[in-house]
Amino acid sequence: MQNKGLIKLFAILFGLVSLYQLSFTWFTNGVEDKAKIYAESKSEDGKEIARLERVYLDSVANKPVIDLGFAQFSYNDIRDKELNLGLDLKGGINAILQVSVKDILIGLSNDSKNPIFNKAIANASLAQKSSDRTYLNLFFEEFEKASAGTVKLSDPSIFGNKSLREKINFKLTDKEVMPIIEAEVTGSVNTAFEVLRSRIDKFGVTQPNIQRIGNSGRILIELPGAKDIDRVKKLLQSTAELQFWEVYTNQETANFFFQANSVIENLLKTEETKTDTTAVKDNLEDLLGEVSDSIAAKPVNNLFSVLSPSIPQSENQISSLIGTAKVADTAKVNSYLAMKQVRALLTNDMKYAKFLWDSKTFSSTISATGESTELISLYAIKSNREDIAPIEGDVIDDASQEFGQTGQPEVSMTMNAVGSRLWGKMTTENVGQFVAVVLDDYVHTAPHVGTPIMNGRTSISGGSMTVEEAQDIANVLKAGKLPAAAHIIQSEVVGPSLGQQAIDSSMSSFALALLLVLLWMIFYYGKAGAFADVALAVNILFIFGILTAFGAVLTLPGIAGIILTIGMSVDANVIIFERIKEELNKGKGLKASISHGFSFKGALSAIIDANITTMLTGVILYVFGTGPVKGFAYTLMVGIVTSLFTAIFITRLLIDWYAAKGKLFTFNTNITKNWFKRIDIEFLRKRKIAYIISGGLIIAGLASLVTNGLNYGVDFVGGRSYVVKFDKTTSPTEVANTLKDAFGSAPEVKTYGEASQLKVTTKYKIEEEGNHIDDEVQNLLFNGLKQYLPEGITLDQFKPGYEGEGKVGIMSTIKVEPTIADDIKTAAGWAIIGSLLVVFLYILLRFKKYQYSLGAVAAVFHDVLIVLAIFSLFHKILPFDMEIGQSFIAAILTVVGYSLNDTVVIFDRIREFAGIHTTWKFSEVVDKALSSTLGRTINTSLTTLVVLLAIFLFGGDSIKGFMFALIIGVVVGTYSSLFIASPIMYDTVKKLDTKKK
Repeated sequence: MQNKGLIKLFAILFGLVSLYQLSFTWFTNGVEDKAKIYAESKSEDGKEIARLERVYLDSVANKPVIDLGFAQFSYNDIRDKELNLGLDLKGGINAILQVSVKDILIGLSNDSKNPIFNKAIANASLAQKSSDRTYLNLFFEEFEKASAGTVKLSDPSIFGNKSLREKINFKLTDKEVMPIIEAEVTGSVNTAFEVLRSRIDKFGVTQPNIQRIGNSGRILIELPGAKDIDRVKKLLQSTAELQFWEVYTNQETANFFFQANSVIENLLKTEETKTDTTAVKDNLEDLLGEVSDSIAAKPVNNLFSVLSPSIPQSENQISSLIGTAKVADTAKVNSYLAMKQVRALLTNDMKYAKFLWDSKTFSSTISATGESTELISLYAIKSNREDIAPIEGDVIDDASQEFGQTGQPEVSMTMNAVGSRLWGKMTTENVGQFVAVVLDDYVHTAPHVGTPIMNGRTSISGGSMTVEEAQDIANVLKAGKLPAAAHIIQSEVVGPSLGQQAIDSSMSSFALALLLVLLWMIFYYGKAGAFADVALAVNILFIFGILTAFGAVLTLPGIAGIILTIGMSVDANVIIFERIKEELNKGKGLKASISHGFSFKGALSAIIDANITTMLTGVILYVFGTGPVKGFAYTLMVGIVTSLFTAIFITRLLIDWYAAKGKLFTFNTNITKNWFKRIDIEFLRKRKIAYIISGGLIIAGLASLVTNGLNYGVDFVGGRSYVVKFDKTTSPTEVANTLKDAFGSAPEVKTYGEASQLKVTTKYKIEEEGNHIDDEVQNLLFNGLKQYLPEGITLDQFKPGYEGEGKVGIMSTIKVEPTIADDIKTAAGWAIIGSLLVVFLYILLRFKKYQYSLGAVAAVFHDVLIVLAIFSLFHKILPFDMEIGQSFIAAILTVVGYSLNDTVVIFDRIREFAGIHTTWKFSEVVDKALSSTLGRTINTSLTTLVVLLAIFLFGGDSIKGFMFALIIGVVVGTYSSLFIASPIMYDTVKKLDTKKK
């Protein structure tokens, strides 16, 4: 092997980089473990634990956790570099929001009363329930039908209104108006995306993910670790509220702050005289709804200890900014300023004042310690009794990022006629003062008014504003122009307790599977197996290093993908070792045999072909999959690449090193040295029996599919599904009958894992929108199950966000609306068809005969049908969840990849034997090739099965059905490679040869 030194250097450097990346996860977990210990020691309330953890983490956010001498890393630094855990491992919420294009169109039409427009809207809404096309295209189509050419989209009563008159006039045709409306809709969706991202960034979870899904108006949001589920839902679905307010200056609030500081200090001193020190802290915590900042070692005893007021010393220092505070202290500041005794200090002119925080934080260095801390600015808004802003966001016509006269980025905005008049009045009355632009109760800017602005055009600028910030503010301002409702059409909520169970069971199954594989390789191949184990360990290090470095999200299916990769990656070493043994048996020397085994003429051709087919399946799965399925595909693809490198190069380095010592090297043990030798099975003679057996299974499966059907999950049919834990064994049938009265019809109830855990699935009001519907269903579930729950349990304790010890109630929830369920089914179908087509073409390209492609694809169809048949026949019998959903599609495509992997290795040997033994009959070539690869086939299949069985038996309940599909797929895939793929290929080649004669 050439370039050994380069490969060694690369492996060492890559290993060190992987360890470096994983070290951040180690240190982050250490800090978070301390936060949990602190929270549990301070409160017994499950709701309090989450808040107390945040308090601790906020207090250490900017303190050094890692000190390398030349560089320091705080908790904030390392948490962004740790390995991302998905919702099923960490708990949290995953949601797909649909921005209502219907509401956008109604807004663009100024709430048109035109009957044709409203008929088109109604018909498009109806059509969308059974179509995967965009709402906008459906609307255009329905409008064309309803209008029949009598009314145009540019009609003044529709889109040719005052709001759009600069872009649309009545002379434009429908075809000319459509792209303008499409651009407006896209802009509104982009605005919604920016608003949601702004909200999520302030929510406080680590590594949130938000991304658009094509041009459908859908937005995917993932919040790992989010525990206040109700708050998240309200945050995501509430309409953006843009307001313009007058503000108080720091000069006007200075006296109030001094008085407030004195009052708060006296209140605290009064409390101290009533009880001992410990009791004082507890009482104050109750009074303020906060914990004492015991971590900071500095007791909180007045307002100024948590807020630095801005006190002007001259006219030049008068500002709209009235104070700053640490981000960690904002809740405490809010608590102080909301106290009745403090509000009573406000003068009559200020009695309706409300205090709002800036939308951005900034870093500052504390001179005494040299530490950096995150600060945020405070403003005082001139509110009123009704808390209604003088100007609302609906007056904004447009806003954009531009460059001002000085070349600095700024935001330019224009208002409609009403807004121009109100803005002119506000700026006239506040010349020399300040006005604030507020979105969702956060101040985005509070500029100084130099002169009245009468034309409705103005700009917002700042000395430190970047282009990106200006663009974000412009998007935020445009949010007020066209509020578009967004509702959750698919969501998954996983409680932290279930997430921890998943981590524990996954790690156990991972360790067991890895141990079994390592022991088996040593047992079967001796010293060579030990070298393969070292390569496997390096492979695992590389996989986790890459996942961490590229910010991939690790989920339960992702862990399954890694463990499956471990099982399958052994295949490369098995093929190589079997080829080396063949050469040694022919009498070749050790070095020559090793060189041949690692060559393209030896094992490399089969290894590359097999891994490329599996990689193609992974790519298709990644393109068409979402969420956990995509995570599974990503880990599978990464694992294929790293396992190829480690099996071919790392193992070779170790074997060459050992062989150079001149010691005995047999690639087997005394027990296994004669296994699978001199095997000569006439496989083709048995193909008719195999056809009958497979045909019978497929016919029985098809009959079951027609009569018994499949257990489609909410992914494919829509609905709400809840995993509920009880404190004792509970009967699914009894629970279903009890809930029948609550939901109108009996929901599907099944045992989920242990006997005290049930999965409840219902379609009750699934087509109705809104948080209140979700709350109603949850309340009905709680009231219906109350007789089975511990006495005294509350609704809050029943919800998935509660973290109390011995948690009972909802562990996780999934919601999928029927529209997106149809889309998921369509994507799944395309994923399967796409993978088969791509693999067919690749095998055709590599083997130059369509018969090979036909045999491989026929075997894959056979495997898929058998797996479907078993799931149809046994989903009502077996004691674990056998739902057909996205994870099942991932399993099917993995089966496709595995079956093809096996088939391609066998075909590669058939092609090799056909080239060497030109005088043999083709039937003899096929039989001998199959017999020669039987040791490798059984070895790889058994290794993979051992791994899958370990996960199935000891892994999480949520992936038992997934793993069962893989187990069936591996067994059937191994069988089909020997008795379906090769025989069908042989029969088609034989027929072709007969025709030629």
